[in-house]
Amino acid sequence: MLKYNRISSIEDHYFPAFHQLLQSIFPPEEVLEYELWREPIQDPDIYVYVAIHDQEVVGATEYRYYRDMRVAMTDFTIIGQAGLGIGRFLLRNREKHLQEIMTQSGTTSLGMFAEVYDPYRAEVHTFGGVSPMNPIVRREVLSHVGYKKLDLAYVHPSWDHEGAAISELDLCFLPQDEQQQEISTALIVQFLTTYYTALPNKPEQWHHMIKQLAETETIALLPL
Repeated sequence: MLKYNRISSIEDHYFPAFHQLLQSIFPPEEVLEYELWREPIQDPDIYVYVAIHDQEVVGATEYRYYRDMRVAMTDFTIIGQAGLGIGRFLLRNREKHLQEIMTQSGTTSLGMFAEVYDPYRAEVHTFGGVSPMNPIVRREVLSHVGYKKLDLAYVHPSWDHEGAAISELDLCFLPQDEQQQEISTALIVQFLTTYYTALPNKPEQWHHMIKQLAETETIALLPL
């Protein structure tokens, strides 16, 4: 049986295994250094949960909900082993928790953002050798869930604080209204500038993208 367990400190018993799982799955530029997790993981509005099976960390997810913008963000979902139902377990527990947060805040979410690798641009396809984490599989799963791709050339700052421009991913959005075909660029800009406040060293390409977004009113949501 899987257990949904929150981690809110790097001193947590499960944190070393969680961080090792991150390193085994994602490229180095996508993983925040061990010690740099100390402050953000204590943020009460950042939710890091791990899936525990037989006292081992076999999966993880990080997410947040911005009450003022009424949008959520899935930072990542990690499946460390196939055949345990980890993906659905994390999805359902995250959905349940987010609904509780919305109820407590008296808000209704407009939707949820997520970043996903484009398998045709990503150089690394193995992602720790775990089949469910293959970019092609992950992208199709998000499509099945209902995510749509924002119609823009997306770039984000590397999480290693080197300020590199990462352009192998697409920014996606899971609208509450399945019929929604576009999204406000003002919302996108507000979300991205808030979300990436944690990374002060941003590449020029990121600033250029934000500037271009500010010059339009809406961006189309395309099939993923």
